[in-house]
Amino acid sequence: MPAPITGSCLCGAIPLTVRAPVADLRACHCTSCQKASGATGSVNAVMPVAAFSITQGAPKRYDARADSGRTLHRYFCGDCGSAIYSQRATEHNNLVVVRAGLFDRKDGMAVKTHIWTKSAPPWAAFDPESQQVAGQP
Repeated sequence: MPAPITGSCLCGAIPLTVRAPVADLRACHCTSCQKASGATGSVNAVMPVAAFSITQGAPKRYDARADSGRTLHRYFCGDCGSAIYSQRATEHNNLVVVRAGLFDRKDGMAVKTHIWTKSAPPWAAFDPESQQVAGQP
């Protein structure tokens, strides 16, 4: 097993650890991710809940309706506003979607899939080698 991946929000108040390999990232271009990031969307590592931990502090939560129509819990730092992770609001959800820009080391990681490309702004760029999905995969 590789060494854990550490990271934090911009101000450092919410440090985190990932205990799973992360190689394939997913870029989401839904309108919610665009508004949350102020950019073309978010770049994420999807992983089991058990592989992710916040090691200090407690993020704030905002519940939003995603483009899919589902409710999404969006967690962020209450001090600096950095998006930390999101999770579908379902009873048996065992996955978290962690913002990859928070990681201290990013070696070996690459965006392999773009989702919600139908919502992407005109300035979004896609690697032609990546998988592109118009909506929710």
